[in-house]
Amino acid sequence: MTEIQRPGALYQQVAAAIREAILSGEFPPDSLLPSEAQLMGRYGVSRPTVRNAIAALRAEGLIDVRHGKGSFVRSSGQPVLTIERRISHTTEGKFVMPNGDTWQEAEEPSTYRTHTTKNTGRLLHLGEEEALFGCDRLLIDPSTGTRAMHRTLIPFATAEGSPLLVEEPCKRPAAIYWLLTQAGHKLSWTETVRARMPLPDERAALRLPDATPILHVVRVAHEADDRPLFLEELRFGADRAELAYRITADKQPAGGARA
Repeated sequence: MTEIQRPGALYQQVAAAIREAILSGEFPPDSLLPSEAQLMGRYGVSRPTVRNAIAALRAEGLIDVRHGKGSFVRSSGQPVLTIERRISHTTEGKFVMPNGDTWQEAEEPSTYRTHTTKNTGRLLHLGEEEALFGCDRLLIDPSTGTRAMHRTLIPFATAEGSPLLVEEPCKRPAAIYWLLTQAGHKLSWTETVRARMPLPDERAALRLPDATPILHVVRVAHEADDRPLFLEELRFGADRAELAYRITADKQPAGGARA
């Protein structure tokens, strides 16, 4: 039996002892923790105390409770999937996404009409309640089981310049890029990434373990004058995938001639 002598609530003392066992390697990543009965005997505490300690460690993200199987130490390994965030051209001028062939659709895409919010309006340089075409996809990488939520939001004003987008706005991004360039747009892109805790529907759709943040990626396609044309959102579990970027140096304008 491990004697508990630290100050604080008893369940916090038990959680601290289990945490030390995890960090010391006694309970390695992906291993099954001892059962509630075994932990009760190890630390000389009641079942509610053990359950409260496990709940605290779940909230920290150290363990993952799998119903019907027990409590497991969370993996500390590298993400299983690397998502390349670059865009390439073919010799015919079409666009190619590095991970375009990786993802499969887990269900039928959903096409709908919606309006800008305060946040999407800011990104698209539009006011609130401006009309948009929306398309939601739930994607899966069959080799790793990684799931991702993808969304495109196209302002009506952008779609009107390309009749095929009005007829079928739920196209994949590379096809949208192609249609926009055919309509005379010269594209550039900006992208932001932030980590946050998932909303309940995101957690369910992505099948995330407890206390797992998501990475929320927002890419905006711009016209040559920096006017936003449409935006994309990609959301996935931060424990499953990582982003990779290729960075090139911008050309600086030539300095003015000195007098």
